[in-house]
Amino acid sequence: MATDKIQRTLALIKPDAIDKSPEIEKIILEEGFTVVDRRRVRLTRAEAEEFYGEHRGKSFYNSLVDYITSGEVLAFILAGDDAINHWRRVLGPTQVSRARHEAPGSIRARFGNSNNDFHNAAHGSDSVNSAQREIRFFFPDLTLEPVLTGEGAKEYLSHAVSPTLVRALTELCKVRPEDPIVWLADWLLVNNPNKPNTDM
Repeated sequence: MATDKIQRTLALIKPDAIDKSPEIEKIILEEGFTVVDRRRVRLTRAEAEEFYGEHRGKSFYNSLVDYITSGEVLAFILAGDDAINHWRRVLGPTQVSRARHEAPGSIRARFGNSNNDFHNAAHGSDSVNSAQREIRFFFPDLTLEPVLTGEGAKEYLSHAVSPTLVRALTELCKVRPEDPIVWLADWLLVNNPNKPNTDM
């Protein structure tokens, strides 16, 4: 059901489920998410403490940091309709035992550790603010434009995308290159109206 709320969220496959990442990624794609970017990394203790800073002082904080630094993690930026809530539904409840009881088909029920409720295989941002912070944490060099929907998207397409494509396709018809796809890709790179100005 479309809600006109295209969002981005962070999805994290934790160390004990990293060998299941192909299966989890298959679920991500089957659920209709777009994978904007992905990154495999092993967090240092200092990085993990920063990431989980909001939980500092809680009884489970140290075990959480130990868990996330026990091996590599795979971070994804997912985009989709109401992505934050959608991904959290796919994950299931935080505790593995609850996930197995309440959402047996969920990622945490299927891939979480049945002997440890908090080794739950995967993470998802819980709000728009958390998603922005967590995406910046794992992808600090990535520049993401705001997601446009509805009238904003239509206006952007008609004023920015369509004129460029019309010019490109007109030129393509004139030139008739041997490999039109490669030619079109090269033309768009050179003639991108949003290309940063490097003439300083």
